[in-house]
Amino acid sequence: MKPKKQAAACPCGGESLAACCGRYHPPGAPPAPTAEALMRSRYSAFALGLEDYLLATWHSSTRPETLGLEEDAGVVKWIALEILRCEAGREGDSEGVVEFVARCKVGGKAERMHEASRFVREDGRWYYVSGQLA
Repeated sequence: MKPKKQAAACPCGGESLAACCGRYHPPGAPPAPTAEALMRSRYSAFALGLEDYLLATWHSSTRPETLGLEEDAGVVKWIALEILRCEAGREGDSEGVVEFVARCKVGGKAERMHEASRFVREDGRWYYVSGQLA
């Protein structure tokens, strides 16, 4: 008898990638319903190297042309996300702020990024606009 395959855990801390952030990543997938869900899915996209998703969920007013994630492959390893607070950003809101701490290792050295990210909702979709490092 073959052992059961375990579903891959979501990088954001959810039980499984498919049931958590992974459901928002494919092209044409339904959008994240809240600013926090978008924040989590973007963290997971960084961890998985999904540059297309990150650019697609970045507001056009602040979106860079490229992120260069392929250059970070093997150098940056995202290891944990902690959401500290959310201001607005629910399904009926047009703006929201999500403050978080993301932990990673860069070349084997532990690092952390503490940011308050600003999101806007346009045409039923949430977009990352900017972040203020703490």
